[in-house]
Amino acid sequence: MERKLEGRCSRRNFLQVVGMTGVAIPFAQMLPGIEMGGCAEVDTKNDKGSGERVIQEVSSYIAESGGVQLPAAVVKKAKHHILDTLGAIVCGSNLKPGQLAKKFVKNQEGVKEAQVAGSQIITSAINAAFAMGIMAHADETDDSHERAGIHPGAGVVPAALAVSEREGVDGLRFLKGVVAGYDIACRITQALGVENIWKRALSLHAIGSNFGAAAAASSILGLKGDLVRYVLDYTGQQDSGKYYWVRDTEHIEKAFVFGGMGARNGVTSAILVQSGFTGVTDIFSGEKNYFESFSPGVKPELLMEGLGSRYEILFTDIKKFSVGSPIQAPLDALLMLKQRHGLTVHNVESIIARVPDDRVDMVRDREMPDVDLKYILAVALLDGDVTFEAAHSYPRMSDPSVREVRKRITLAGDAGLRTAKIKRGGIIEITTKDGTQLREHVELVRGRPGNPMSDEEMEKKCTDLMKPVLGEARTKNLIEQIWNLEKVKNVRDLRPYLSAP
Repeated sequence: MERKLEGRCSRRNFLQVVGMTGVAIPFAQMLPGIEMGGCAEVDTKNDKGSGERVIQEVSSYIAESGGVQLPAAVVKKAKHHILDTLGAIVCGSNLKPGQLAKKFVKNQEGVKEAQVAGSQIITSAINAAFAMGIMAHADETDDSHERAGIHPGAGVVPAALAVSEREGVDGLRFLKGVVAGYDIACRITQALGVENIWKRALSLHAIGSNFGAAAAASSILGLKGDLVRYVLDYTGQQDSGKYYWVRDTEHIEKAFVFGGMGARNGVTSAILVQSGFTGVTDIFSGEKNYFESFSPGVKPELLMEGLGSRYEILFTDIKKFSVGSPIQAPLDALLMLKQRHGLTVHNVESIIARVPDDRVDMVRDREMPDVDLKYILAVALLDGDVTFEAAHSYPRMSDPSVREVRKRITLAGDAGLRTAKIKRGGIIEITTKDGTQLREHVELVRGRPGNPMSDEEMEKKCTDLMKPVLGEARTKNLIEQIWNLEKVKNVRDLRPYLSAP
């Protein structure tokens, strides 16, 4: 069934939005079966009526989100993303960013409202959300949304979990808060103009997680009317994040920007308003409004378009491998060729790995193993797979056998992959010792919306991530609880399963 999204411009001149690395992607391409009406740029200073409609629809959607009945497909996908993010959080609790986050919040005073997953720490909801947000992006395990250019789970799920524990809500209310958070997180950067934000060296990730966490927290708290508007006000005031995080070599500042800061800020905004703080009731229109600070190129109506009928969580990627996004497709391609042709380090002469040309520097000669493409491909050829442990082994980067295979690999940027209809593809070209030429082009890597992971694949990934921290029994029980969130009467009941021994 097609649905038309009303707006002011035709499909032909609908603005192409940009993914995480500035790749233009037609919006309609990502949403089969939806006829785009589009939205023209809006002068929010002079077109106050349009701006008021944005705040009205967005705040109403958030306020009502806790009481809606979600489609079964949305509920299932939400469980996948909750489980995936919990896996990232628990696993990240043992990595350096997570260890620092636990140390920080453990030393803070405050009411004991929520648990820090992967530990036995009970702290304030704000601190718990902060720590878990950092853990969720302690490496490259968490989900991502291409059109929005963000990692929504890292900010939204920790915020929703912490506030759900604070309030003692049931599992379904927690899930609905997560869905609402994804919807706002993934729309706000598109409304501001993804390319516009990128060019100004601001962090898409921080903006999205700020607003997504705030929406999730407001939904779970059951805030209504002007109270939701005040939450958006305080969230806008806390908006931050600069793109120089790319210079962080330990993934600590990156984890703060992508997850921890947004989760903390969103929960803070919601609790401030619940505590009686008031402010501006419409930050999206009028003089010196929020969108004005990002002009030109803003499209405020994208923030409300499709709310309640198009769920952004359905268009969010889950990574099959715990490595950087540009590595996913070429890694998948190499493993396919290896299995199909019996490839080993002994019969492979050379490998050319092609990725979109605007993503080459993200994965070229990096100091972090999980975002260094040549290292990951070398390990895959040696081991026949890439475990979480191998993908994060700094010592192994210096292993002579890995370094020898690495020398055979050439990384190439491909403009065709950047402009392809399906984004985030990758190509592997192999020359064997006997001169045979092999090629594999993975367009739609496993875990993307058009090629989703199965429940079994999700369990396998998350077991690998959580078992070393929680143990086998806790991991198995936690996974079972997430599959049956509708039966969880109080989210606090998940604490025993999320506690590290």
